[in-house]
Amino acid sequence: MAKRTLTQGKIPEYTLGDFRHLHRDKNDTSTFGYNNLPAGHRIRGFELYSSEGLVAGVGPLKSNFYRMSITLSGGVDVILGVEEFRHRPGTISFTYPGQVFTKCNIQPGTFGYYALFEDTFMEELIAPDSFQDEFPFFNIEGQLFIQLDVAEITEVAGFVDRINEELQELRAGREKAVRLYFYLLLLTIKRSYLRQRLDCVQTDTRAAYLVPRFRKLVSQHYLQKRKVADYAAILGVTPNHLNRTVREVTGQTASATISSMLVHEAKALLRFTDHTIAEISHHMQFSDPASFNRFFREQTGQTPLAFRKNA
Repeated sequence: MAKRTLTQGKIPEYTLGDFRHLHRDKNDTSTFGYNNLPAGHRIRGFELYSSEGLVAGVGPLKSNFYRMSITLSGGVDVILGVEEFRHRPGTISFTYPGQVFTKCNIQPGTFGYYALFEDTFMEELIAPDSFQDEFPFFNIEGQLFIQLDVAEITEVAGFVDRINEELQELRAGREKAVRLYFYLLLLTIKRSYLRQRLDCVQTDTRAAYLVPRFRKLVSQHYLQKRKVADYAAILGVTPNHLNRTVREVTGQTASATISSMLVHEAKALLRFTDHTIAEISHHMQFSDPASFNRFFREQTGQTPLAFRKNA
């Protein structure tokens, strides 16, 4: 069983060294990437896997490392904060340290790869404090999901294969080769990111960019900021414009999006921690446990205690 950090009022948070048994079938014998890799072949701060041997569901949880998931066939649901997306062939998603992550509903025939790495892994090529600027899809202000065309995803898969070849053999310059191939893989994704103008999220207020920005801000500030006006001020639009745009794109109000994030956090705390209802209520900044109970029941149709018993 993977160790998890359970501090006061926190969703379980994992380090890379404590994470493997949470996402891999312990009886899987596949040898791709890091799976069943001999101890002497392991590279510190970086792990690569195929979807073969992946457990049926992961999360909700947080981690102190980066994650990238690549889907080549089939489909899987990935939830990052309040953003939910169905992976399909050519989809890549990204998670930055501290992001709430859930993976579930893997379709039969799904195949892909995923990489896990610490912020220092690429420091020979990119300073850790510059990594998110270099590759903005790992940043809360960036797009955490991207769809590549056939040529692009084929190129990415090719770099994955080269990284796997290096992992399996103890050849000269092996660790540097893995870093260089991984950099080229990320660069291929970045070129597609720029080609699709996904880098425009910080200045564009159109619905395609405003709603993802709003969702990312909610996932970052939902405990402190619960009014639509707070987010409208950050985004430089009026509350009415933000409400209207969110409703047009998602079918729900901006307030409902904030409530959804609160429920997501509450469910994770109820499921993964032993904190009392009163402690969870205090952490989530409700005025009292009764207010938290009332909110949770309105949103889910059951009490927090009932949810915990059934989780």
